[in-house]
Amino acid sequence: MKYLGKTIFIGALAAVLPAAASFGPDERVIVLNSGDGSVSIVDPVAKKEVKRVPVGKEPHHLLVTPDNKELLVANAASNDLVFLNPKSGDIIRRVPNISDPYHIGYSPDRKWFLAASNRLDRVDIYHAADFRLAKRIPTGKVPSHIAFSADSKTAFVTIQESNEFVAIDLERQEILWKMPTGKQPAGIWMTPDDRHLLIGITGESHVEIYDWRARRMVKRILTGLGAHNFVARGDGRHVFLSNRMANSISLIDQQTLEVKETFSVPGGPDCMEITKDGKQLWTTTRWIRMLTVVDLETKKVLHQIPVGKSPHGLFFVSHAPRQ
Repeated sequence: MKYLGKTIFIGALAAVLPAAASFGPDERVIVLNSGDGSVSIVDPVAKKEVKRVPVGKEPHHLLVTPDNKELLVANAASNDLVFLNPKSGDIIRRVPNISDPYHIGYSPDRKWFLAASNRLDRVDIYHAADFRLAKRIPTGKVPSHIAFSADSKTAFVTIQESNEFVAIDLERQEILWKMPTGKQPAGIWMTPDDRHLLIGITGESHVEIYDWRARRMVKRILTGLGAHNFVARGDGRHVFLSNRMANSISLIDQQTLEVKETFSVPGGPDCMEITKDGKQLWTTTRWIRMLTVVDLETKKVLHQIPVGKSPHGLFFVSHAPRQ
């Protein structure tokens, strides 16, 4: 009986180890609940929410600071930034008077911090060192997501209700040009070779691919209804795209510019993270108030973890490389 008990214990431990090995000791998964102004702190091993913390109104997107010491949460309706401990989710500090920060991004040279002001129809440029406002640039209706050229000279912003995207000269801080897109462009992604921009056309079922230097669309690839947001696979070649209305996720080859596969993820997948071992995809599923975990070998849902209302942004420290 003693031997059997040890066998059962070892088997149970082995079942836990793969998940535990993907995360550091005491590491938490951080989920922004945009519908109820809170952050869910999730234990990635136990697969459950351990704490829910109010942070402000409409926290949609987040990103780690350039020194990796703080996790920056943008509260669109509270007009401020909240900085969290990226491992635990504890609040460290707050920066007020950041007007309507919906989607946010640092330029690669870390000189500028940009905020797409979704409801105010503009892009705000701040000095990244101290968040002093440098310039406000009017755009079309509902600026959505931001990407940058590798040399930090140009920012690209999708304009969701004007069905276009714009290029912003970061040195002169003015719009360089605009290009039309399909209906409701949202997520925008620069390929690792700095050659192509991928844009998720949320009002339709495809991704549009642009040679931004030539200012022309080179390809349109079918993915799924509500093509929305991107995250790198971590292998330097592939990127995942969430299809929010189709309840699916597509894998895109950034070299061939083709869809490799599409698999089902119920509940409206949105923002995603990949574990550092490349074995799991974690995604917020906005329609069902769940954080969903997918096995990337089988493409099957492993877990769905209850969180807050309309979960959106997602982060954990032990993520795969960003390309």
